[in-house]
Formats: sequence, C-alpha cells, structure tokens
Amino acid sequence: MSDDSYVFEGPADEPAAPRDNNPPLSISELSFALKRTLEERFGHVRLRGEISKVNRHASGHIYLTLKDDKSAIDGVVWKGSARGLGIQPEPGLEVIVTGKITSYPARSSYQIVIESMEAAGAGALLAQLERLKGRLREEGLFDPARKQPIPTFPAVIGVITSPTGAVIRDILHRIAERWPCRVIVWPCVVQGEAAAGQVANAIRGFDAMMPGGPVPRPDVVIVARGGGSVEDLWAFNDEALARAVAAARIPIISAVGHETDTTLIDFVSDRRAPTPTGAAEIATPVLADLRYTLADLDRRLTGAGGRLIEERRIRLRAVARGLPARPEDLLALPRQRLDHAASRLGSGLQRGVDRQTTRFAGVSGRFSRALLDRVIERRTDRLSAVGTRLIPTLPRRLDQATVALSALTRALASLDPGRPKPGFARVEDDAQNWLTSAAALSPGQAVRLVFADGAAAAHVDGEDDGSTPPAALRPAPRPAPRPKAPPPGQGDLF
Repeated sequence: MSDDSYVFEGPADEPAAPRDNNPPLSISELSFALKRTLEERFGHVRLRGEISKVNRHASGHIYLTLKDDKSAIDGVVWKGSARGLGIQPEPGLEVIVTGKITSYPARSSYQIVIESMEAAGAGALLAQLERLKGRLREEGLFDPARKQPIPTFPAVIGVITSPTGAVIRDILHRIAERWPCRVIVWPCVVQGEAAAGQVANAIRGFDAMMPGGPVPRPDVVIVARGGGSVEDLWAFNDEALARAVAAARIPIISAVGHETDTTLIDFVSDRRAPTPTGAAEIATPVLADLRYTLADLDRRLTGAGGRLIEERRIRLRAVARGLPARPEDLLALPRQRLDHAASRLGSGLQRGVDRQTTRFAGVSGRFSRALLDRVIERRTDRLSAVGTRLIPTLPRRLDQATVALSALTRALASLDPGRPKPGFARVEDDAQNWLTSAAALSPGQAVRLVFADGAAAAHVDGEDDGSTPPAALRPAPRPAPRPKAPPPGQGDLF
C-alpha cells in the first residue's frame, strides 16, 4: 500500500468484516485527509492577485477572493490578523499576501488563510477604469452644469433593471407607499457581457418615446441593480453605456450596487442614489407629507381669513359708535346747508350780472366809430407817403440787381473747372480724379490733360527745378475790383 493510502478500522467489539483491498471512505474522512495534505504540502505561500468580493463579517473576519486573468482563489483573514494588516482589502486592489493553504471541508473547496498583506499596485480593471474616467472628464461629461434637475412630481417613472430580482420589488414597493404613480419597467440583464448593451438600448428606447404616444414617456428613469463584486458591476463601467446616459434627454438616476459601490454611470447620470430604494425616494415625494402640508396651509389660510374678518368687524363696530342712532340725523345738517345755499343762489347770480353790466358800460364809453375812423385815416396817410417815395426807385434797383446777376453768371462760367478756358487744362489721373497739387504727382505717372476742345494723355517727367518761369509765361495780374456803389437807401415804411 502506498503512503497516500489510508486504512480506518472499525470498533474492536464489532465482528470483523471481510477484508477489502479498497475500503470505502466517508466524505468527511476524505475532506479532512485532503485538508491535512494541503496544509503539510503548502505550509506558507506568497500570492499576487487582484482583490474582489470583499465581505466583512459581523464577527470581524474578512472573506475575499484573489484572482488573476485566468484563475481565482478564496481567502479569509481571521479577526486577529485583520487588525495587523498593512493595508485594508478593497475591491480592485492588486496585493501580495502571505498565508497558508487549507481547505473548507463543508464545501470541499480550498482557500488561503491570509496572515499579511501588502499593496502591489492598482488592479488592471481599476487602472483601465481610471483612464476612461480621465478621458470622459476632459470631454465635460462629468460637468455638474450639464446635469438635469429631477422633476418634483413625476407622473410616470421608468425603471431599467432585471424583472426577476429583489431590486424591482423594493423599488415598486417604495414608490407605491410614497407616491402612487405609473411605473414602466424595461427588463434587461444587469450582469455579464450583454448587460451594457441592453441597458444602453433601454435608455435610448425611453428617450425616443414621444409625449402623448401609446406608451407614456417617463419623466425620470432609474437604472438599478443590487450589490456585487467589481466583476458583477463592471458592465456599468462601459464607455458606450456612459455616453448613452450622458446623451439622454430624460433625467436619469443611477442606483447600481450599495452605497460603497461606484460605477462609471454614477458620474455621468443626473443623480446618484446609494441604493435602489434610495433612488425611489429621490424620484418621488411623500404623498402623506404633501397632504399634511396642504392641510396645514389650508388651516393657516382659514385662520388668517377669520382673523381678518374679526379685525374688520371690530373696526366697523368702533366706527359705528361715532354715528348717530338714526340715519336721518346723519343727513339733516347737510340738507339744511343745501337749502340755505339754494336760497342764496338766485340773488347771488343777479348781483353778479349787475356788476358785469356796470363794468361793460364803463368800458364801452371809450369806444366810438369816429375814433376808429381817425386811426384808419392816419395809417392810410402814412402808407401813401411811403409808397410815393418807394415806387420810383424800384425799376432802378431791379436793373442794378439784374446787371450784378449777369456778372456773377459770367464769372461762374469762366471759373467752371469742368469747362477749361483756352490756355488752361485740367489734370486727371487714371481714375479721372482731379489733381490740384504738384505734391500729388510722381515721376513717370500717367496723367490726362483735359482742354476746352478735348483731352490728351501725358506722363510726368520729373520734379520742378525751382527756376522762375519767364515773364511771358507769368499770368497777368488781375485788375483790382472796382468798389461797388452803396445801394440807395430804402427809407422808412412808416
């Protein structure tokens, strides 16, 4: 028999059974035999891997899983060793652990009992996720300014989750007890390779619904899933899913995992909830609280109205004390004053008419027809005298103005630059702009000379040497203008 074979004998008082070269073993015997073999063969080992599925038990023990790209092994840190670890285990961390290999007979699985732990760098999944986060952050998808507000009183709520899990029951129960409204569930898988694509299609499907259609468009959408390891929640770190959430026009609440779990869509969604139940609370108000608030406002409004009426009643009573007992007494004095005024009205009007008649009689005595006739005759004599002096001078003054106008017309025609006089020319450039200064000319420039009988092209040879032109070419001095005779006096019209 080899060293790896084990023989177990029964109690001594039982009759001996027939000998068998391969006696059967119980499950417990085999499990404990394998446990001793593992512990003897692998006393202490050092492993490097990525942590996932960390579970901190109430007893103080820590249960976790170490994995690489091909395999995984369960691990346990006993309460006494957990306090002395160099780092605390977190999902996604790459660590180096030291411990001994053993087995758990109840499940026939092997595990490592971890005694020490040190960091070996960030895990590959977390490193990939951090790079994706940085790229999306640079694009502005995490900007708080682009997040939409959650509606206060939603009429329709859309939920994207698995239809068979406990998450949808918790959400429906929480919504029903807080704010009874219509809930539309879009079923999809929330774990595995197909999860990201199905959730993204559900978001785009809700967003494509039109108001007033056969299926009402949700006012807010909840993307929900229960807790799990980094691998279980990794579908919600998909870049295409994150971009679908960021592009949605409907406000989206992310409720993936527990409060300590964080996925990529938590950063691009309009609101993150710690749990799916918390998402239902964020999306809905409390109907009982609203009813209590409305009842309180109604009670306060009724009380304020009652106090206002009572205040007006008190003021009315106070004012009524100053009034007479009978309404006729209130009008008696004004009636008496009206009667007295009416009795004095006729005599007052007559006195006013008499006074105005007397004033008119005193003023009308100063006006007569003879006085007006004398004023008219005096003004007529003055007008005749002025006409006698002015009429003989009008033809002479008109002749003088005509001669002056003719002289001005001839001078204007002689000075017209558009019609040069004989012996003079107008200088123009290629654009037919007039050149009126030597400074505007340059050597070699093409110019155009416009005479009274035509035009000719020319070029400027060079600058003037400053010599004085001959006397024959000097312009003759103009004769001094004759002093104009002062116009004859007009005289006084009056």
